[in-house]
Amino acid sequence: MCGIVAYIGPKDATPFLLEGLARLEYRGYDSAGVAVAGRTGGIKLRKVKGRVADLAAAVPARFKGTTGIGHTRWATHGVPSDANAHPHLDNAERIAVVHNGIIENADELRAKLTADGAVFRSETDTEVLGHLIAAHATEGVELEEAVRAALGKVVGTYGIAVLDAEQPDRIVVARNGSPIVLGIGEKEMFVASDVSALVRYTRQVVHLEDGELATVRADGFRTFTEDARTTHRQPSTVDWEIDSYDTGGYEHFLLKEIHEQPGSVERTLGGRLDERFATAHLGGLNLDARELREIRRVKILGCGSAYYAGEMGAQLIEELARIPAHSEPASEFRYRNPVIEADTLYIAVSQSGETYDTLAAVQEVKRKGGRVLGVVNTVGSAIARECDGGIYLHAGPEISVASTKAFTSTVVAFALIALHFGRIHDLSPADGRRIVSALKALPDQIREVLAQSDAIAGLAAEYAGSEGMMFIGRVRGYPVAREGAQKLKEISYVHAEAYPASELKHGPLALISPELPTVALVPDDELLDKNLTTLGEIKARSGRVLAVAHRRPETKLADHCILVPKSEPELDPLLLNIPLQLLAYHAAVALGRDVDKPRNLAKSVTVE
Repeated sequence: MCGIVAYIGPKDATPFLLEGLARLEYRGYDSAGVAVAGRTGGIKLRKVKGRVADLAAAVPARFKGTTGIGHTRWATHGVPSDANAHPHLDNAERIAVVHNGIIENADELRAKLTADGAVFRSETDTEVLGHLIAAHATEGVELEEAVRAALGKVVGTYGIAVLDAEQPDRIVVARNGSPIVLGIGEKEMFVASDVSALVRYTRQVVHLEDGELATVRADGFRTFTEDARTTHRQPSTVDWEIDSYDTGGYEHFLLKEIHEQPGSVERTLGGRLDERFATAHLGGLNLDARELREIRRVKILGCGSAYYAGEMGAQLIEELARIPAHSEPASEFRYRNPVIEADTLYIAVSQSGETYDTLAAVQEVKRKGGRVLGVVNTVGSAIARECDGGIYLHAGPEISVASTKAFTSTVVAFALIALHFGRIHDLSPADGRRIVSALKALPDQIREVLAQSDAIAGLAAEYAGSEGMMFIGRVRGYPVAREGAQKLKEISYVHAEAYPASELKHGPLALISPELPTVALVPDDELLDKNLTTLGEIKARSGRVLAVAHRRPETKLADHCILVPKSEPELDPLLLNIPLQLLAYHAAVALGRDVDKPRNLAKSVTVE
């Protein structure tokens, strides 16, 4: 969940390291550090508790070196502190290492290294790596051999970059469960845990596979396995623009990404709608019509917002394709020894394509012979490479920790999947045309909702001081309620719960009071009357109601209302969710929260 950067070439490494860490700060922001080595020998180190800006202020003007590594941390072992910040050095201050992931046998290794004379300065598992590599870096041993030997004793997940003061002509990197990307420059090379740190400098990148290492020099790289077999990696081209990583005049990345949703939806739909046959073109699924007709069940796996998007996707697949579908947290999936059925299609959902729990679930399905598709945003990511086929969202980079445009594009991708499956099964051409038309209308309808941002800001300021909030929705609306509650709690820190509206009277109604307002999703569909009855139950108990609806309920049933354009019933949840994003954002701003970097959270969860 942390950020790694590294540079080797003819230039001073420090400016790239600091800029790269700033671009990766959404992956971790408890502490940060850099280490550089130059031709004169020795390692210069600076690391601080706090943000990358604090690190930049602490780096002296003459902190120069042509080879360097950097890190921004999200704490797992040890509290945020100067001592626990990366990079970590061995006792001789020859080896510097930065690490994402968790070393599961760190305590055992620490005890052995301590017995051999190593002195530890931090509480981290990462420091073990520095001492372990140093123990193997004896006279005449190449750095890559020392790293390879050390990793042979390690159990756990890692993405690492290693610097050796005595071999400053190279950086050795390795990956096992945590991403490492090489960037190819002109007589210089870059390394990062995410391409966002690289796009200003190069578009040519190489993604390492699990169990793979690389020796990176200014004039190129060599990749190999843990048992020293050479591998061959071909560069791919990153198509995201550098402007995507700037706020573009918005106060926060989150607000920018909310407002980018009409464009991200257009990109997700681009070239995929077939109006002639009222279906979707999804060649990347690598499934022909005969194979699709043999599928009897769909299981969707994701974490956090990806899980809630999967719930919306499951409903779309059941409604349009009439195939039983279910969404499940990927983080729980493999621990219940799941039964993998030959006629079940598994779909893994991840914005980053690197979510460790979801990747592990994919590997569990494949190990048992199942077929897995991926719905991911990042081209070349681990989940994308591991799956049998799938859909790239093309939503563009998402920098804010809270997912908005990737969430919406994921649901659009599921609508395309459901339409494609449905037309192969029993969805009529008329219903297919109805869904195609509704999908084409979504970008402009989202723009209509976004135009209400200022009005929603006023409502958010009024409700932000509440002790908590209840979110309710019925059937299609329930996953929207869950995602709305998630957004509010993660960026505003206001406690929020989501319940099916039909379940309110079975327990949660006891919580209703003037101090606990309810956000109610009230679409104009076949369940409208039942939803209005639920609002009456809340108001009868003096509860305040903020309705998100297609038409305004009676004043006695709702204190406030946000109106949303009407789509087709199956796609209404997409539009009902947009106001909840704005509500959470404006509530967080009203409360003075760090909107893009909420406490205790990081963007890409690459540890268990």
